[in-house]
Amino acid sequence: MSIQPSSRKPRVAVVFGGRSSEHAISVVTAGAVLSAIDRDKYDVLPIGITTDGRWALTADDPSRMAIADRALPSVEQLAESSDGSVMLPVDPASREVVYSEPGSVPKALGDVDVVFPMLHGPYGEDGTLQGLLELSGVPYVGSGVLASAVGMDKEYMKRVFISFGLPVGPYVVIRPRDWENDPAAARKTVVDFAADHGWPVFVKPARAGSSMGISKVNDLAGLDEAIEEARRHDPKVLVESLLRGREIECGVLEFEDGPRASVPAEIPPVTAHDFYDFEAKYIDSAEGVVPAPLTPEQTAEVQRLAVAAFDAASCEGLVRADFFLQDDGEFVINEINTMPGFTPISMYPRMWQESGVGYAELVDRLIQAALRRPTGLR
Repeated sequence: MSIQPSSRKPRVAVVFGGRSSEHAISVVTAGAVLSAIDRDKYDVLPIGITTDGRWALTADDPSRMAIADRALPSVEQLAESSDGSVMLPVDPASREVVYSEPGSVPKALGDVDVVFPMLHGPYGEDGTLQGLLELSGVPYVGSGVLASAVGMDKEYMKRVFISFGLPVGPYVVIRPRDWENDPAAARKTVVDFAADHGWPVFVKPARAGSSMGISKVNDLAGLDEAIEEARRHDPKVLVESLLRGREIECGVLEFEDGPRASVPAEIPPVTAHDFYDFEAKYIDSAEGVVPAPLTPEQTAEVQRLAVAAFDAASCEGLVRADFFLQDDGEFVINEINTMPGFTPISMYPRMWQESGVGYAELVDRLIQAALRRPTGLR
């Protein structure tokens, strides 16, 4: 039974795009969700955020939101106006969305009952948009402010996991002032780390996703370039040791009785790429194996750890948890993603498809869960 504030259909604002380097992937994901939302059950309002942060009314046309001939889509291509903007309410007593253009009278677009934020990366997935929606009193899909921030910052994610006794791999952090004030000392920190854990190391932005800005560094000669590449996406840099083993992923979905784990998936070695980078994920579409060929005991353990990570970070709605199954048979959690890739061929929906929850049902479950959940302290 649909949960709704009145006899009208609930209105879902699908918000996508954004200012992060994952802008295009957010557009692709939103296109898939827009295609799957049951229009007999919900009214839909697509809102795109441009790369410079403007909230734009966009065409409800998922066919224009896919990667075509290796070209990435953008909100700017979809916006109905080059200077019009959409404004959410800042009054919790009102959920009316307003559209305005320079020189014109603002136009009311009606109330929004729930926001489906399909944003990846900073300025959307990191708790910033969630904070805005909390202030506005508008329910939304996915984790709240704290869990979203923890899920975006890989350093503090690992700190939370360690505090809950979850297994993580070795890492060090290069903070902005470390590199800006004393790069030699920061470089030595990584060299000492590599002396303890071995080369190669992975250098990555601490608060980015979709493998943006990640470099595999085999020796000291490539370190500075890798740090600068990571800093193009985030001034805080994470350096991790190479974890040898199989890449295993597991989805978590919140049901009425609590979070449950999907069947796990495996990302096999990508022979055409040095590691599972952006092109392997989204351009060349590296194929994952669902379900992962694990023993029943291994499957149960990775599912247990995925739910434990979900709970440790106080997540809500959905999470994809990424692991390494090491050669010694132990799992190490690499990270969680509070708004994972969500196209029908993305790993999270595929894992739930194999677990008995199809794509359209998955979208509906997330919307219904958000409509049930209040904003504010909970």
